[in-house]
Amino acid sequence: MSELTGLSERQIRYYEERKLIFPDRSKGRNRKYSFSDVEALMDIANKIEDGFQTLEIRREKLKEQKKVEQEELRKKMIQGQLNARFGIRKN
Repeated sequence: MSELTGLSERQIRYYEERKLIFPDRSKGRNRKYSFSDVEALMDIANKIEDGFQTLEIRREKLKEQKKVEQEELRKKMIQGQLNARFGIRKN
């Protein structure tokens, strides 16, 4: 991961400690990074370089996550209303 992102192992662990990334773990407890983890690390590194603090980045990520969750809930509610209106039932 370090070679791929250009970040040191310590930087990557620090971002995980600061709850900015959440890599999966193998049964042997090794970190398993996804493509979205790579993208997140690159985004974090760019923001740090631009002068952002890790706390600011985490707040931004939480806002984005909340926005996505609200949009998903909104879509489910609309789908439920449409299903109810047209008598569609899920099995």
